[in-house]
Amino acid sequence: MSQKQHYTLRIEGMTCDGCARHVTKALQSVDGVEKAEVGSWKSGKATLLAGENVKESDLTASVENAGYRAVVQERKPVNGDRKVPQAGGDGFDLMIIGGGSAAFAAAIKARELGAKVAIIEKGTIGGTCVNVGCVPSKTLIRAAEQCFKCSYHDFEGLAACPPPDDWQKVIRQKDKLVEELRRDKYINVAEAYPNISIIKGEAKLAGKRSLQLNGKTYSPGKILITTGSRAWAPPIPGLDSVDWLDSDAVVSIPELPKTMTVIGAGAIGLELAQLFARFGVKVTLLEALPGIAPAEDPEISMSLTQSLQEEKIDVYAGVKIDNVAQKNDTVNIYLQDNNGKLVTITSEKLIVATGRRPNTEGLGLEAAGVEVGNKGEILVNEHLQTSNHDIYAAGDCIGEPMYVYTAAYAGSLAAENALNNTGKIYDLFALPRVTFTDPQIASAGISESQAKEKGIAIKTSRLPLSDVPRFIVSFDTRGIIKLIAEEETGKLIGAHILAPEAGDVIGEVALAIKHGLTVQDIIDTFHPYLTAAEGIRLAALTFEKDVHQLSCCAG
Repeated sequence: MSQKQHYTLRIEGMTCDGCARHVTKALQSVDGVEKAEVGSWKSGKATLLAGENVKESDLTASVENAGYRAVVQERKPVNGDRKVPQAGGDGFDLMIIGGGSAAFAAAIKARELGAKVAIIEKGTIGGTCVNVGCVPSKTLIRAAEQCFKCSYHDFEGLAACPPPDDWQKVIRQKDKLVEELRRDKYINVAEAYPNISIIKGEAKLAGKRSLQLNGKTYSPGKILITTGSRAWAPPIPGLDSVDWLDSDAVVSIPELPKTMTVIGAGAIGLELAQLFARFGVKVTLLEALPGIAPAEDPEISMSLTQSLQEEKIDVYAGVKIDNVAQKNDTVNIYLQDNNGKLVTITSEKLIVATGRRPNTEGLGLEAAGVEVGNKGEILVNEHLQTSNHDIYAAGDCIGEPMYVYTAAYAGSLAAENALNNTGKIYDLFALPRVTFTDPQIASAGISESQAKEKGIAIKTSRLPLSDVPRFIVSFDTRGIIKLIAEEETGKLIGAHILAPEAGDVIGEVALAIKHGLTVQDIIDTFHPYLTAAEGIRLAALTFEKDVHQLSCCAG
């Protein structure tokens, strides 16, 4: 019996009710579509009912032929009854390999659906974020920030505070917090849910819908892989023969060195470089690409470079590392700078922060028919289903972007798709990201270059923090706010912010982008005076007005 499908599509490029009618007509013209509706052009949404043989590509193509853009956000059967697969004799409907954020989000969702779940973890429960990633690094970043700002504040008449002299105490407090969060947010959470079991051991796939664990073979209804990622180092000549640390290990370094070199100026490298510099370490930062924070807007990169250099961090971008060599208790890094000049840098500690790679080795993926990419990432479709339709994957093990909140989102979505066959789409539209430097980088949506690649006509606004009252009264105007909007519709499609605590305001922009709000919608929304959020409104006003000619709070 044919199973009808309900679709939800995001439509881009609509500017009026006529556009909505055109999109509706285009969707209705696809063979097999029984009903299509666009409630309002402002909503940017279309819903439709179609037979199971309708292809998503036919739907998006019909919209594109009408002059608009479409992305399928959800596809689910009309009959939404729970369809937990039949488990084997062990009784588990879903077995999850890995015990981090994606795994726990998946387990909780599966439990809500009435499934019996097992989380399999061979190491420490909690995954990268709580153990060696977000929690420990951001704790140390905050400690370094307080230390730095007490010593080098911008206010007159205040006594300078000396930096702390007990590094081990800082590390112990960080470790205590990690242990508490691991217990409260992972171990205790699992214990609070009936039918969620944590099994210690190393799992290996053993065929289509089975795995081996602790000498036993299990055949659960479905399998979900959430094995996370590990720090990765490129093939630098001589690296194997020197004493170096990766980004996981450095957050527990037993004592502070006098000098340190950090290779890699992406988010992780930037955070680590500034963190240790603020604790009094002389830091050199190296990046192979032309600028630091290479994934961000070039203007953000240049402005942050200046801020780091003002903190006495030596920044080298566009370098080529020829080799590294150990010399007694130090490491020599031999490189060519961006002008081709030979430079030698000597440091007590070498940190390699050049990204992460998925943990997918030794899982038996090939035997189970699960395909991987050239970086070891598990290849999945838009529903997070692997090439073995009984196995799903979520989190860092499927590759970029590797954020804990996307992992949690993916884990929950994968569990629901696996157990209920709901067909929800893994959609990262308007995904915000934050780099916890000071000032912070926060971005959402697309950049100018990406808009040009997509053929989208845009307009941009640029507002320096010296025009934002919150930062003026804080005597800290390092950074900018840059907004990108569609030229014709005024819809906000991108935001790039460099500002203290920028991560605390990017959520507003991400919400605006996700729901198709316009620059005028931002302007018409109240933003309290002397807040960082007010800067978003001022940047929106900058599209059409000179904010220097406005009084406080004026529009």
